[in-house]
Amino acid sequence: MKKLIPAFLLAAFCSLSALAQQTCCMLPTHGAEFTSDKNFQQAHQNPLPFKFTTENGRMISFPVKGGANASAFYVPAKTNSNKVLLVFHEWWGLNDYIKKEAEDWQAALGDLDVYAIDLYDGKVAVNQEEAAKLMNALQPERALQIINGLLRMIGDNKEIATLGWCMGGSWSFQAAIEAGGQSKACVMYYGFPEKDAKRLEAIQSDILYIQATQDKFITNEAVQQFQDKLHKAGRKITVIPFNAEHAFANPSNPQFNKTFTLEARLKVIEYLKNALIR
Repeated sequence: MKKLIPAFLLAAFCSLSALAQQTCCMLPTHGAEFTSDKNFQQAHQNPLPFKFTTENGRMISFPVKGGANASAFYVPAKTNSNKVLLVFHEWWGLNDYIKKEAEDWQAALGDLDVYAIDLYDGKVAVNQEEAAKLMNALQPERALQIINGLLRMIGDNKEIATLGWCMGGSWSFQAAIEAGGQSKACVMYYGFPEKDAKRLEAIQSDILYIQATQDKFITNEAVQQFQDKLHKAGRKITVIPFNAEHAFANPSNPQFNKTFTLEARLKVIEYLKNALIR
C-alpha cells in the first residue's frame, strides 16, 4: 500500500496539471502579445475625433454571471426579427465609429437586431498607448462572460452572425463558438487565428476571413495554418485576400483603404445575407 500512495498522488497531480493546462489553452487569444510591439501600435493610426448621432440605437445593460453588468450598443430591428448580428470593436473600444458601423450594417443587411458589444466595460482609447493598455488588460474570462451574458439575454430562438475587426475579429470567432448551433455566420477581418484544436472543432458555423496579405503580424502562413486546422476539424472557411496592410478596413483608421474596404464590405454583405436571410 505504501508503494501505491506515491503513484496515486503522482497520478492525481498529473491529472490536475493536465486539466489546468487544458483550461488555460482553451482560453482564446486576441493578439495581446503584440501590444508592446511599437510596429503593431503604429500600424493602427490614432482615430480622428468623431461624434456619432444615432438615429435608432441606444446603449443597453445586461447581467453577466460572476461579475458586473456589461453593456452594448443596440440597434433594434423595426419588426420582430429572429436574426441577430453581433459586432466586435477594434482595440480602441466601443467608440462612435463602431456605433455607426452597427447602424450601417443593419441598413445594409435589412431588418435584424444588431449589438455592438463593449468588451472594455466602458473604457475607450483615443491613442495607441491607451489602446495597447486596454487590449493587454482584457481578461479572456471576462470577455467570454460578457459574450455569454448577451447570448442569454438574446435567447435561444435567434439566428446569430458575428463580425469584428482585428482584435474584434478574434472575438467574432469566439462568439460564434459560444453561440453554438445558433451561429449561422462568422466574419473575421484579419482576426488573430485560434490555435486550440478543441476551440476550432467547437465552431458550428462557417467562417469568412478577410485577409490582409501584407499583414506583418497575422502572416500569410498563420492564415494558411488556420485554414488547414479548420479543414482538418471539418469546418468550412472562405478566405478573401486583399493586397493590403493590417487594419486596412478598420472603421477608426483615418488611412483606411477605401477601395478595398468597399470591396470587402460587399463580399461580407453577400455572405451574411446568404447565411441569415436565405
